[in-house]
Amino acid sequence: MKIGLHISNFTWPEGAPRLGAVLAEVASAADEAGFDRISVMDHVWQIGVIGPPEHEMLEAYTALGYLAAHTRTAKLFTMVTGVTYRDPGLLAKAVTTLDVLSGGRAMLGIGAAWNEEESRGLGLFFPPTKERFERLEETLQICKQMFAGDETPFHGKHYQLERLLNSPLPLSKPAPRILIGGGGEKKTLRLVAKYADACNLFPSPEVGHKLDVLKQHCEDVGRDYDEIEKTCMFPFDLTTRSPGEIIDGLRHLASLGFQQAHGGLVNAYDTKQFEIFQKEIIPAAAAL
Repeated sequence: MKIGLHISNFTWPEGAPRLGAVLAEVASAADEAGFDRISVMDHVWQIGVIGPPEHEMLEAYTALGYLAAHTRTAKLFTMVTGVTYRDPGLLAKAVTTLDVLSGGRAMLGIGAAWNEEESRGLGLFFPPTKERFERLEETLQICKQMFAGDETPFHGKHYQLERLLNSPLPLSKPAPRILIGGGGEKKTLRLVAKYADACNLFPSPEVGHKLDVLKQHCEDVGRDYDEIEKTCMFPFDLTTRSPGEIIDGLRHLASLGFQQAHGGLVNAYDTKQFEIFQKEIIPAAAAL
């Protein structure tokens, strides 16, 4: 099993004047420790489970471009982009730019979007759920086409693109990997089966059932279930759990079939804790 770091809280002791420098230190330390990937949220306000909306939040793709300059090996992506926050042609261009500038380390993390409060607050487009899922499927089709260098016009229900030119093309081969976040059984997991290279689920008591649903969708659409990387959000909290307890949690996820555990660290700005991951947790996870 591999480990990924999710950076979702930027409210750090030294405040905004040092936010960039500290973020660089965090990303560099995680990269050196052996984290396989690093993600940020695609939100413009902080979300309620972490803090009030007034807390610091960075725009995702600007932040990822910054992280590309301060890392060498970790894959970079959003967990996950809200489909309605950017038109698909621009989104594909942003991910391609990140991939080229990072030397082929970008992924596309994407979902149907959910935060109506921040969308209404800043005037972002936020249609009803049914339409967001329709737009998600069209966006997946457009991004896959642009990553492949296919300039054929796209005429969908919601998006009309006359020439899908994308130059330069991504460096990732055959294309940047696509991860779809969410566990909706009727729509989200079916889109994973049709379009994604990876899924991302939450470790609820129903997570094994979610994988069974995904497997059935794969059978329905003729997709090899084993082709899809299974990732799960996981709390890497060394303030309340020992390294051994974290490793036990990872062992459970691996037994269910997950290949990647991805989550945040409490007080991520304290980079000394990455030494514990480098020496104990990441090697143990790799052996699972």
